[in-house]
Amino acid sequence: MKELDLLKKDWQKNIAFEQVSEAEIYKMLHLKSSSIVKWIFIISILEIILWTVISVFFNTDDYLKNIKHEELDIYFEALTVFNYAVILVFIYLFYKNYMAISTTVSIKQLMRDILKTRKTVQCYVWYNLGMVALSLLFGFYIAFAYNPDVAVLMDKIGNDTKVMVITIGVFVLIIAAFLGLFWLFYRLLYGTLLRRLFANYKELKKIDL
Repeated sequence: MKELDLLKKDWQKNIAFEQVSEAEIYKMLHLKSSSIVKWIFIISILEIILWTVISVFFNTDDYLKNIKHEELDIYFEALTVFNYAVILVFIYLFYKNYMAISTTVSIKQLMRDILKTRKTVQCYVWYNLGMVALSLLFGFYIAFAYNPDVAVLMDKIGNDTKVMVITIGVFVLIIAAFLGLFWLFYRLLYGTLLRRLFANYKELKKIDL
């Protein structure tokens, strides 16, 4: 009986040690996840500041004046206002996700918040890539439809099917290259953070089993 009592005591010690270890692991993963989501929130703010600064140097008003179609400026302004409104909504969601992860005390809730944050960031990246594609297509349409210099060029190559195909191919490659660069930018910027966040999720899943 004495040996059995000693064995029970050792078993209880091991259980207590395991519980403390899991609590410490959860605390560490909680802090790491909160820090990652905070950086996602900060980077999104820095990103919108960056695009705002860039838009100041690349003003569409001068271009529209040069092609004598200032009336198109209202469409650019509407697109810009819509884009900023959507991005501000995403920034609010990032902040909301950060507050949710920072204050949660449940492993299951933390796992749900991580997945929710991951999905929000993925939607944000796809939205931005879609806006880049739309902006490029809109810009090319304005150039082809309203820029007299481009119109003269198109008239010269209009009867040459081979040159027309090459021209269209070049524009498609330009759009693909820009989308590829932006995709790489977002993959390096947000993708790295999301991979770390998902690694935390997998570690939490092990604890929750």
